[in-house]
Amino acid sequence: MGRIDNEKVTVGHMIEIWCRHHHGTILCSKASEKGLCPDCKALLDYSLARLDHCKFGNDKTKCHKCPIHCYKPDMREQIRAVMRFSGPRMLFYHPIEAIRYLIEK
Repeated sequence: MGRIDNEKVTVGHMIEIWCRHHHGTILCSKASEKGLCPDCKALLDYSLARLDHCKFGNDKTKCHKCPIHCYKPDMREQIRAVMRFSGPRMLFYHPIEAIRYLIEK
């Protein structure tokens, strides 16, 4: 799996954690059956589209270190809130991904 694929999985997990705690949705184990509310589903779709169109491809840095801000301002604030909330909780829900992130950092 390349960096873009890893980022997609990670952002999906982070949005799931956010949605579960803020909107009361249930986490699903199958990626195709994510139980997200419409707002979180829209944020996930937007994030995945941004990753698909990243001009750096698999050579990209972490999004927060990127010199180009490809998110619209309102979506950027939403994803920041999600990351701020979900980041520390990733260690409990997805420990391997959290450790991989810390190692790559």
